[in-house]
Amino acid sequence: MPDRSLRGMSIGAKSMESDEGVDFAPRFQAYYDCPNGHTIILPFATDAEVPPVWECRCGEEALLRDAERPEPKATKPQRTHWDMLLERRTVAELQELLDERLELLRAGKLRRGA
Repeated sequence: MPDRSLRGMSIGAKSMESDEGVDFAPRFQAYYDCPNGHTIILPFATDAEVPPVWECRCGEEALLRDAERPEPKATKPQRTHWDMLLERRTVAELQELLDERLELLRAGKLRRGA
């Protein structure tokens, strides 16, 4: 049976087109330096906007060679559950609710899982 196997190309594995007549966009290489000593070389089109920072394979932020580090964007602090709760109720209201629930729990009118 091996003599009669079908031969051919897998679908999508290779292109039937050639590179003949294709003009690639002009490119240049951008060099990024990582604080851990890694150098990243990336090709960009000459008319592309090159980012000043690129993530290195080690996870650090590599800076474009001969560029200044951009100012970090101002971010809002993350809102916690407590912050959102205080937007809806005051501490005095929360203390009153806690006292009511504890009183019902101690009187046996409330189950612990409810």
